[in-house]
Amino acid sequence: MSIAQWSLLVGTLLVAMVLTGSLLERLPLSGAMVYLLLGWLLGPDVGNVLRPDPRQHAVLLEHLAEVALLISLFSVGMQLGVPLRDRRWRLPVRLALVAMAAMVALLAVVGVWGLALPLGAAVLLGAILAPTDPVLASAVRSEPGPVPDRLGFSLAGEGGLNDGTAFPFVLLGLALLGAQPFGFADLQRWIVELVWVTGGGIAIGALLGAATGRLVVHLRSRHGEAVGLDEFLSLGLVGMAYGLAQVSLASGFLAVFAAGMALQRVREAPERALERPAHDRQHASEMRDSVQAFNTQLENLAEMALVLLVGAMLAYAPPVFALWWFVPLVLLVLRPLSVVVALAGEPLSPPQRGMIAWFGIRGIGSVFYLMFALARGLPMPIAELLLSLTLWTVAASIVVHGITSQPLMQRYRRVARVA
Repeated sequence: MSIAQWSLLVGTLLVAMVLTGSLLERLPLSGAMVYLLLGWLLGPDVGNVLRPDPRQHAVLLEHLAEVALLISLFSVGMQLGVPLRDRRWRLPVRLALVAMAAMVALLAVVGVWGLALPLGAAVLLGAILAPTDPVLASAVRSEPGPVPDRLGFSLAGEGGLNDGTAFPFVLLGLALLGAQPFGFADLQRWIVELVWVTGGGIAIGALLGAATGRLVVHLRSRHGEAVGLDEFLSLGLVGMAYGLAQVSLASGFLAVFAAGMALQRVREAPERALERPAHDRQHASEMRDSVQAFNTQLENLAEMALVLLVGAMLAYAPPVFALWWFVPLVLLVLRPLSVVVALAGEPLSPPQRGMIAWFGIRGIGSVFYLMFALARGLPMPIAELLLSLTLWTVAASIVVHGITSQPLMQRYRRVARVA
């Protein structure tokens, strides 16, 4: 297609989403479901306009998914205004660590015994499909503020955290697939790296987000400097957090997520705020609102682009027989089992437990880790099987969770009001 034709297509898609946005909110549909269908229609199976062959373009698709994931994580981080030391983080942390590790283990068992995969490929499959998506289930998103709904906060926090904590398991799977031995010393090193990747990423992002936000607010409120260009602040903070974490061998995903949370909590220093006129004391909230509004729009664009590509990539992932039992097993059995393990002893109501168990949505994180693995040169039979299992699981998750999110959330809110 020519540049003019691409311009017409992209412009039409963007305007169509604006015009149909209100209609989609009234229907049991999500924007991601529409993007998935459009991607399939534009892909090789129908229109042959989009041809994102994962075998040929794995590195490019990896980078695109990585950018989309960073934007999403920063935006979700800004939705969560709860300090890291708050005990409400206990539930998302347990879901992101315990439930994810249980999911990796369960999928690895299924991979070895049900799919006849070698151990490394089975662990890799588990690591690819274990992360949940904090973006695609917009109906269960946590609202901004210091007292968010526990269900939405837990699911958003889980999705933000486990996109980063899955990375060591991906590396473990790739290492087990390699020719080099993986002994006790390698396992010790992997455990140390897991601790640093997780803790270091969160610490770097939290410190950088808080320091940057406070510096900007100080310059604006005390000196009238650094005013405007909040879009640059959003992109710049994402880039700095990710880059600093990566060069420090920590998780860039967790750093960006933590940077968004830290920026959300930036306030005027109380003793100084009282000395300023009322309109000057609005700098912090104006900065947060502006950055969040801009990043939300970026997030919507990133979601549309990536899900369109997923729809088009389905043409390169021919259905295999195992899909008929594997996808229901992942969504209906393994996710609830992993949540049961993680929520043991938590004081939750049955509706809350059921909703958390059901909304284990697979999305951008799984696509990124799939492309990351393909770009590292997997053996062809394993690559073909992981491609089909991952993309069709993500597609099924987008559809079934998109259809059920609105009615289930409406029922949950009614029950919560009665209780």
